[in-house]
Amino acid sequence: MHAWPASEVPALPGKGRDLRIHDTATGGLVTLDPGPVARIYVCGITPYDATHMGHAATYNAFDLVQRVWLDTKRQVHYVQNVTDVDDPLLERANRDGKDWVELAEGETALFREDMTALRLLPPQHYIGAVEAIPGIVPLVERLRDMGAAYELEGDVYFSVESDAHFGEVSGLDRAAMKLLSAERGGDPERPGKKDPLDPMLWMAAREGEPSWDGASLGRGRPGWHIECVAIALDHLGMGFDVQGGGSDLAFPHHEMGASHAQVLTGEHPFAKAYVHAGMVALDGAKMSKSKGNLVFVSKLRRDGTDPAAIRLSLLAHHYRADWEWTDDVLRDAVERLGRWRAAVSRPDGPSADALVEEIREALANDLDAPTALAAVDRWAARQDADGGTDEGAPGVVSRAVDALLGVAL
Repeated sequence: MHAWPASEVPALPGKGRDLRIHDTATGGLVTLDPGPVARIYVCGITPYDATHMGHAATYNAFDLVQRVWLDTKRQVHYVQNVTDVDDPLLERANRDGKDWVELAEGETALFREDMTALRLLPPQHYIGAVEAIPGIVPLVERLRDMGAAYELEGDVYFSVESDAHFGEVSGLDRAAMKLLSAERGGDPERPGKKDPLDPMLWMAAREGEPSWDGASLGRGRPGWHIECVAIALDHLGMGFDVQGGGSDLAFPHHEMGASHAQVLTGEHPFAKAYVHAGMVALDGAKMSKSKGNLVFVSKLRRDGTDPAAIRLSLLAHHYRADWEWTDDVLRDAVERLGRWRAAVSRPDGPSADALVEEIREALANDLDAPTALAAVDRWAARQDADGGTDEGAPGVVSRAVDALLGVAL
């Protein structure tokens, strides 16, 4: 599966700062020191109803992670998956009378278009669950052979008790885990499971549903969590720098994935930091496919909204915050974009050297984009009020906003 084209990232003078970011597992800020190549895995879409603003906010956050690392002169090895076969996708295809493959391909193509328009940097490896199945099957077999998995009526489940570190990612108690498992694709009430929290690794073929050869597992399809584990281990290995996604993935998805990988390899941790973006709401409720309260990037673009303004509307909120999409949010972003473009269109202006360092410091401090935006606002206000004599300043600001915030002025 191919990703989307990369926009050019301007080189800035000097060097950025190491990233301090909130780690869900420890509950505090950690300073990441990845070495010359930073490794990041971000969980991708299940391709139906893409790309809503909740998606856009999440992937914008991890685009900032990449940009901070690039500014420190590191290379970035970024991997993202596409869950192109799963119950919600099949249910949507059945509801709409569509072929599930056609639905997945169409929504994935639209997602690529939106990511390109928003100028989000693409992953080096963009892997679908279906294409990953040949690598998933041996992992499930190995877990079973290790005694860390068991069969139940043809399905194969992972035993959470096999991982001594289970629960360390989310930090939740069992009662909370059980509730979230039921809400987020698990089946804690299924009779015969060793533990209600045990997640499915391999689902035996169901009539009318797609299935693949699972060797000794029989025909079926993979569970959600093992998909990402297989892809991450194949392309990044253990102990990569950041596992990312929305806050609703901390449990069960990232918790279970970490346990799968840790049992398979005997190593800990799966990722050095687990980083989660907040949820975007509309009309007082979390924006979600099930509720149908979605604002789509593609519709905003079709209606004539500049993608740079959409991106600024995301950057105006701290990535970990839960916030609500409103017309005012977009209007403020459109006005800000206009002010910034007017400011950099002049032949000279106030010195921008300090501004570049302010943006760098804000982003290095847990991706504090709102503080970075406020710094650019102040420079634009000085430009509007007094101007300046630095002929290179508008160009420096334009390149810095592009390189660090991904906004083309």
